Amino acid sequence: MLRRLVVPALLTAGFTAVMAGAPAHADTPSANEVAKDLASDHLFIEESITEDQFPQAERDVLIQVAENSEVPVYYVILPEGMLRSEGSIEAYLDLVMDDVGDGVYAGFVGDQGYFVESPNLDEAAVREIGTEAKINGNGNVVDTLVAIPEAAEEQESAEAASGVFGALLLGILALAVVGGGFFLYSSKKKREAQKAKELSEIKQMATEDVVRLGEDIAGLEIDLAKVDDPTRADYTHAMDSYDRAKATLDTIREPEQIQQVTNALEDGRYYMTATRARMNGEPVPERRKPCFFNPQHGPSQQDVMWAPPGGSPRSVPACPVCSQAVLSGHDPDVRMVEVDGQRRPYYDAGPAYAPYAGGYFGMDMMLGMFTGMMMGSMMGSMMGGAMLGGMGGDFGGGEDFGGGDFGGGDFGDFGGGDFGGFDF
Repeated sequence: MLRRLVVPALLTAGFTAVMAGAPAHADTPSANEVAKDLASDHLFIEESITEDQFPQAERDVLIQVAENSEVPVYYVILPEGMLRSEGSIEAYLDLVMDDVGDGVYAGFVGDQGYFVESPNLDEAAVREIGTEAKINGNGNVVDTLVAIPEAAEEQESAEAASGVFGALLLGILALAVVGGGFFLYSSKKKREAQKAKELSEIKQMATEDVVRLGEDIAGLEIDLAKVDDPTRADYTHAMDSYDRAKATLDTIREPEQIQQVTNALEDGRYYMTATRARMNGEPVPERRKPCFFNPQHGPSQQDVMWAPPGGSPRSVPACPVCSQAVLSGHDPDVRMVEVDGQRRPYYDAGPAYAPYAGGYFGMDMMLGMFTGMMMGSMMGSMMGGAMLGGMGGDFGGGEDFGGGDFGGGDFGDFGGGDFGGFDF
């Protein structure tokens, strides 16, 4: 068995040298506890790290890509200060790897260190895996970890190919064929990882909409025994639509399927609005499409002329509050989502969000509404056919890693901006 290499990113070289003999923090989980979680789902996140710091959707992505990897991959996420030196990480992971076995182990210790280790790969192989993942991660913690399996598979394939390279001409020709197949395989794995990431992000957004609708319906505080039949029917319809959206959300496996959820939400929000109007003795509102700026606002009241930054004016449906904002020259309350650690309007969040919008507004209306209107990556791709079939796409990368380098085994710290999006 080859000795593994730790590829650290622990603060500065001077501090690392001073702390080389520092013990692990007293609250550090036992190696057996870590090994147990790694054996079950390939991921260990120390319990003090909250879902606000490391969202469940991102955890699910890591579990999925690790389980799909051809090379065993395990992730360990610990808070800052728990292991305070390179030596502490090495000693701690030695115990974990003894329990779990061969594979590639990667993770972070707060904003102190990014490490990659393996008990069965040599120093050059581990360094190459860590370098490739860091480059492909574009400065994002989760994207860097997501890139580990592909980097490990490429490294394993490269080592196998090097043994064939010195063979006869037949072996060289066979290698070329294998190389072409691996390229297709690698591309497929990258698409699968991207799809998993997109699905987790868009499911998170739809989950927020489902929760918001449930809270709004509960806020009606209706007594069904004291209302008339039309009010009772509208309320029942709203509840059925909410239940359908919630049940569908639990079963979707493809980003395109989110359209079924938002379609049910649109239905439920209208009937909830109709129920409220009946309870207040007001006219039942016309059945219109949701507010374009934020579908959570419910049915629109009128169409207004509005143009996104750098785009052409276009008529869009808007709720009373957003209509007033646009007509008075102010910014409407736009639905924002987080993509790669940045907040963006949902209509500018990438082609994966096109089905989300299509469920609210309908594909025909979306195409008609935004023809000739440049609205970021989602609408640009949609006009090219993304909404009609190929919903894949590129969310766009983050900034380059700054600060550290790989010389001397040092990745450089990521507390000063190298890796963004988490603070644990």
